[in-house]
Amino acid sequence: MDCEIKLCLVIIFLFSSAMNCVVGEPQVPCLFIFGDSLSDSGNNNDLATDAKVNYKPYGIDFPSGPTGRFTNGRTSVDILGDLLGFDHYIPPYANTNGADIVQGVNYASGAAGIRNETGTHLGQDISMGLQLEHHRDIVSQIAKKLGSEKVRQHLNKCLYYVNIGSNDYLNNYFLPQHYPSNGKYNADQYAVALVNEHSTYLKALYELGARKFSLIGLSLIGCIPHVKNGLLCVEEYNKAALLFNNKLKSVVDRFNKELPDAKFILINTAIITYNSLNQDMKMLSCCKLGSSGQCIPSEEPCQNTNLNPYFDELHPSEVVNMVGANMAYISNMNILTCCKVGSNGQCIPNEEPCMFRHLHPFFDEFHPTEVLNKVLANMAYKTPIPAFAHPMDISHLVKLIR
Repeated sequence: MDCEIKLCLVIIFLFSSAMNCVVGEPQVPCLFIFGDSLSDSGNNNDLATDAKVNYKPYGIDFPSGPTGRFTNGRTSVDILGDLLGFDHYIPPYANTNGADIVQGVNYASGAAGIRNETGTHLGQDISMGLQLEHHRDIVSQIAKKLGSEKVRQHLNKCLYYVNIGSNDYLNNYFLPQHYPSNGKYNADQYAVALVNEHSTYLKALYELGARKFSLIGLSLIGCIPHVKNGLLCVEEYNKAALLFNNKLKSVVDRFNKELPDAKFILINTAIITYNSLNQDMKMLSCCKLGSSGQCIPSEEPCQNTNLNPYFDELHPSEVVNMVGANMAYISNMNILTCCKVGSNGQCIPNEEPCMFRHLHPFFDEFHPTEVLNKVLANMAYKTPIPAFAHPMDISHLVKLIR
């Protein structure tokens, strides 16, 4: 098992004991979701596309079974909604009849990207541009409900969650047999073009009343099971993702200066599986360290030892030792994916998935299991690692008064 997967499992175990939903009134009046299959909750179900998963084993751990979510249970943004205090899942745009759209809508679509052509070799999808048009429609409906004077004030207080861009690489740039982008741009030029186009959509959202933006950066797409070369991550993919993230971070900084009353944050999901996370042991250790790397005698350790992979600079905490024992127990299992996959990397319909889903980072070759989604949502909401959220995490973003 390679170090990225080991580290991923360590983080899963560290956070599993600290995942509690916030109870009470939602911290924001509404949540609007833009993105791809990582956030899709059913918008692709009626589209003519191979990128839909409204069948078992998807949804095996979701209360109502298969819904079109590309995972065994809840998506990361489902869990974020719980953390924000919502008592329901934000409805997909395709199923908003009778839903309370004033509290938000999910526009995300599997295989969708920032570019209109992304993912279209699989069939129909709802690109970021089309998701924006759907949002215009919803805003006009909300304006009819609240009135023109109140709608802007209401929309200013919402959280806008945007998680898109992976498919612009996986289902565009790195598929030269289907798309010309790889021949037109080098990796840096493509990242510039993508982020520039993305910026126009974000600015359009701002003009429609959005003020609180949580942008989700790309994960290390070279380390997902569909891309990996055996046990090795594909660095070309990872470098492309990091180029995109760095340029998106610059947009966050620029928009925070240029757009009045707006606050943009960037969630750096790439840090979850990036080796540099292991390099600063002092940040991750539980006790105050001496020059030897061991705990200073009689100093109080951290309050929650289950949230630290290392007790001192050299030795793992008990929870990491537990991970090691569990990994030894499941060493004969497929640690990468939980379900049997077809040639498209998605689960084969009606095949039984793995039994120990809480020990698998990935459900199919592209998408995390619910347990990894919990990690991502909790770290995005309130992170113990400053580099994970720039310039703040979601818990601080939603507290900003408009």
